[in-house]
Amino acid sequence: MNRRKFIASTTGAATISMRGVSSPAAQAPDRRVLMKLGCQSAPTNETHLKYLARYGVRNICGYPEIAGGRLYATVDELNRMRDLADTCGISIDCVAPPFLESSHVDKTPHPAIMLADSPERDRDIEAVQNLIRNCAAAGIPSIKYNMSLLGVLRTGRTPGRGDATYSTWRLADAHPAPPLTRAGRVDADRFWERIAYFLDRVIPVANEYKIRMACHPHDPGVPPEGYQGVVRVLGTVEGLKRFVSIQESPYHGLNFCQGTISEMLYDPGREIFDVIRYFGTRRKIFNVHFRNIRGHRDDFQEVYPDEGDINFVKALQVYIEVGYSYLLMPDHVPKAANDPAGLQSFAFCYGYIRGLLQSAEQMT
Repeated sequence: MNRRKFIASTTGAATISMRGVSSPAAQAPDRRVLMKLGCQSAPTNETHLKYLARYGVRNICGYPEIAGGRLYATVDELNRMRDLADTCGISIDCVAPPFLESSHVDKTPHPAIMLADSPERDRDIEAVQNLIRNCAAAGIPSIKYNMSLLGVLRTGRTPGRGDATYSTWRLADAHPAPPLTRAGRVDADRFWERIAYFLDRVIPVANEYKIRMACHPHDPGVPPEGYQGVVRVLGTVEGLKRFVSIQESPYHGLNFCQGTISEMLYDPGREIFDVIRYFGTRRKIFNVHFRNIRGHRDDFQEVYPDEGDINFVKALQVYIEVGYSYLLMPDHVPKAANDPAGLQSFAFCYGYIRGLLQSAEQMT
């Protein structure tokens, strides 16, 4: 792609400004490349930080060491993690609590928020509130989290290029066991009630301390009647639109997993770009998992970024178009027997994303 075509493809929205004030959807587009190569892989120790620095990763989601099984990190624990990252030239731009992960409700030790079990859920919500306050004190601007009962659903692995294998979901091959989780049947209304209960108590604190709260979609979407008795309300684009509208706040948004959202779509290679525009122009994208798939809703493989159905060059252009400025991270990389920890696959993805970013910087 030449310079003229690249620039022409990134001149989407018209500029509207009155007296220096504009709405998020109408702000003048900044054609600079504002986003950063990032990563969310653990652990945040010296060895892994040096590995990240080796491949040009300078901004990450970090995982502090938390003492005594506490559900939030103290300011001291966050500062120790930041100081260690500083020695490797790495910035901690985001953290995650040690719960509200992409884990199945039957396996997680802290399910109260998603099960609506009081008073335990109020205690766990208080831990999230404490983490928000402590992140503000430590200068960490964002927290990512999940609101999931089923975790990440997959049906197996399929052969990929070389000796790699790809994580795969085929709804036709899925046979849930057991038929119901310990949550029982959770219809859409119940799920939305639990989400709203959490957001009503957390987002006001995020507003006060100016910490972005980034929620991950449900991975993958399932049929409308649900799976294992659970309707996945954050498994459709319409569900995500409803989610971001529950609280009117610049600190309430998405850990925008491009891979997961592609998995929601019947024609992701065509549809994903308008989804990025919808949430991006509304400033609701706080992190991006820059992951590619081959396939579509109910039948897909997670592949390397250069071989999937999503045109990553075009996707990057759209993130530039909407002025996205946070982390662009690989996620769910392919596996291989000779690369059991996935470090080689991650390194490939870092180099691929870094090359895209540098090319875009030269062309804008």
